[in-house]
Amino acid sequence: MRIAILGATSQIAKDLIVSFSGNKDTELYLFARRPAEVSNWLASVGLSEYYPANEFSEFPKIDYEAVINFVGVGNPAQAVALGNGIFEITEYFDNLVLEYLCQHPHCRYLFLSSGAAYGGGFTEPVTSDTRAVVNINRLEPHEWYGVAKLYAECRHRASPDFAIIDIRVFNYFSHTQDINARFLITDMLRAIRDNVELKVSLDYIVRDFLHPSDFYKLVCVLLGTDAINTVVDCYSKAPIDKPSLLAAMRDKFGLRYDVNEVDPSLNSTGNKPYYYSLNHRAADFGYKPELTSLEGIVIESGKLIK
Repeated sequence: MRIAILGATSQIAKDLIVSFSGNKDTELYLFARRPAEVSNWLASVGLSEYYPANEFSEFPKIDYEAVINFVGVGNPAQAVALGNGIFEITEYFDNLVLEYLCQHPHCRYLFLSSGAAYGGGFTEPVTSDTRAVVNINRLEPHEWYGVAKLYAECRHRASPDFAIIDIRVFNYFSHTQDINARFLITDMLRAIRDNVELKVSLDYIVRDFLHPSDFYKLVCVLLGTDAINTVVDCYSKAPIDKPSLLAAMRDKFGLRYDVNEVDPSLNSTGNKPYYYSLNHRAADFGYKPELTSLEGIVIESGKLIK
């Protein structure tokens, strides 16, 4: 299968590329705004001879069987820095693919959306019956990212003749994560690395971290299904709450932490107590995750710490 990867500089895209490198039946074409960065990374992981890194101007020139669009932001700091530019960048590259589908209607399109598309406060996990909530009269900057994804999803459902599947990613972690990014898990890993005590807030949160191997399984089953226009939520075998994660990181890696009222993390898309999904529609296509959130975090944290 010939697959175009858009946004090949993103962490999750790079992990998927590495996963695909063991699949002899796929031919990847990588596209990025900074192709030199992709070329350097390919050399660092020994894949230079496998895949070329291209400018986006080359994208329309090849006949693909599938396109996977990762273009966006990868961490909270990037989201804050990009600001309202997230609307323009999301629409521009989505249009690029939609125009390609008009000329190649047989092509499948996987779009990396986000759980943030649901909006709201996530006071409970979302389900197949959850409605998106947009405070249209008081839209805050931290909601722009989710609204941009929601708008893209709406456009995709309005094109039912195209084989488009939106993949809502909630939480994802691998050893390739930038340890300087402002996430709870990376805050933990920096504290372990630097042998310092981590200050964590009292708030109770539950997260569902997807492992790269399960994400690869999900992408493969979606590429192999009959042509359909729909959306799926990402999920692991089981989510994990913050107290259990802190205790596990203490027991496995020696994390020292102090629970207090201060929250030093960066919440670019707002506070979300239960930011995960019970909408397991992906199971209808044959997706069955193998790892729980904790199992995946322990595996990848061990690699990163080494």
